[in-house]
Amino acid sequence: MSISSRFAVGIHILALIELNKEGITSSEFLASSVNTNSAVIRKLMGMLKNAGLIEVKPGIAGAKLSKELYDITLFDVYKAVNVVQEKELFSIHENPNPKCPVGRNIQNTIEPLFTSAQLAMEKMLRSVTLEDVVKDIATNENN
Repeated sequence: MSISSRFAVGIHILALIELNKEGITSSEFLASSVNTNSAVIRKLMGMLKNAGLIEVKPGIAGAKLSKELYDITLFDVYKAVNVVQEKELFSIHENPNPKCPVGRNIQNTIEPLFTSAQLAMEKMLRSVTLEDVVKDIATNENN
């Protein structure tokens, strides 16, 4: 199991919209970069639009960011594309055997650890902006 690829694709979409702001950033163009179906891109673009991260006009090919790069964090993207529900990044198996000492106690023991890990990851995502990502892409492209 892993975090949904919607998160990485959402970041990809936003970075490409920024880097292609002089061109037309249609769902087909984005899909060719992500190497996926344009219907997948349109669904994610709808999620990003609903979160207030992009502007899309019906019937007009293209999209643009609705915020400055430094105002969009990776946490914003993470939440926008519904990667996971709050405090549910890690799943805990249900119905362990209550006759077993581990089965009786495992959920209460690991749940706070999982919650702490998710909160730490989300804190880190709040500290990284789309501007950081775009700068890194530009640096890698120019090397």
